[in-house]
Amino acid sequence: MFTAAIVLALLFSLTNGVHDASNAIATLVATRAATPAQAIVLAAVCGLAGPLLVGAAVADTIGAIVIVPGSAGVRVIAGALLAAVTWNALTWLAGLPSSSGHALVGGLAGAGLAQAGTDAIRWGGLDGLHPVGIAGTVIGLAVAPVLGAGAAAAAIGAVRRLARRATARLRGPTRAGQWAMAGALAFSHGANDAQKSVGVIAALLVADGRATSLGSPTWAILASATALTVGTAMGGWRIVHTVGRRIYRLHPIDSLASQTASAGVILGASLLGAPVSTTQVVASSVVGVGAGRRRMHHVHWTVVRHMGLAWVVTVPATGAIAALAVLAGRAAA
Repeated sequence: MFTAAIVLALLFSLTNGVHDASNAIATLVATRAATPAQAIVLAAVCGLAGPLLVGAAVADTIGAIVIVPGSAGVRVIAGALLAAVTWNALTWLAGLPSSSGHALVGGLAGAGLAQAGTDAIRWGGLDGLHPVGIAGTVIGLAVAPVLGAGAAAAAIGAVRRLARRATARLRGPTRAGQWAMAGALAFSHGANDAQKSVGVIAALLVADGRATSLGSPTWAILASATALTVGTAMGGWRIVHTVGRRIYRLHPIDSLASQTASAGVILGASLLGAPVSTTQVVASSVVGVGAGRRRMHHVHWTVVRHMGLAWVVTVPATGAIAALAVLAGRAAA
């Protein structure tokens, strides 16, 4: 069970890479500032650097959500990961930008409740600005998209004012800025999302008696970052198409504003230890660009509603899948 859970943790990181890393390059590809191959290389390199250079605050938050020791704890984490991987695969097949963070949190909550009831969950809240437990994580996941939309609206307003008297000579700097911000977004994505897998691996080590306290082993960071990078290289082009073209028709300066806002929000969350959804932040920032341009009627609200429905359904769906997995595991044992 322990070995299977480690494999599932790395599979979660890989499917997370397919899902969320594609968001980091969606606007870059949509505005033709880079070819798909160039964008993948950029996202892979920067995404690998993120978890290696930023602290382990996100891993610590994720690792402390469920409190179930011993083999039961391993079963709980394995069930949560199975649910999250299954949900990531289903939404990827549907081309729906779904939140891997929501999927993991829902899975942990459902598996913990099925195994040991409410006492298995650290409900938590906020310790200053640092999120603790389920409540703190949900607050971070809920606030980040709002910040992404607001920051993007402000960014597009500032960029448009700067570019008001610009000529065609601005195209080169704008494209260079898109590359820089896409790299920053991939870096912040790696710093946040790879650490989610690191956190559950740390919790597995404690539950199985292989470690006495939560930590971030170097091998776990490298393995999770590598899996995330492989996921990035696999593409996720259905989601790129949804984020980059189906929400709002982006121009290069729109892409620059969206990338800048998203990278800032996700990196800030990573430093605070808040697990957030790259998918939600990037998609919300694209809507924010439309708002900043005062073209809300150009936003494809049907697509936004479908994405919002997927986000709302993710936690209960993965919670139910994880609970069934745990109950099946207990029956088999």
